[in-house]
Amino acid sequence: MKLRTLAAATAVVSLAASPAIAETAFERTAAPVEGRSEMGGSGTLLAVLAAAAVLAGIVVAAGGGDDTPVSP
Repeated sequence: MKLRTLAAATAVVSLAASPAIAETAFERTAAPVEGRSEMGGSGTLLAVLAAAAVLAGIVVAAGGGDDTPVSP
């Protein structure tokens, strides 16, 4: 019976200590930046393409198709 109690106590202590150990073990640091991005002015092009895609979606969704019923 004592072995079971000892095992349970060990499991409880290890589960309680895990977050504290994990927090101190993996400290993150920022990487140094070495220069400017190579994608320079593509933000404007991306915005224009996104706007065109939205407009195309609206036109397709609101397109005037044949809405007459098919059944006799």
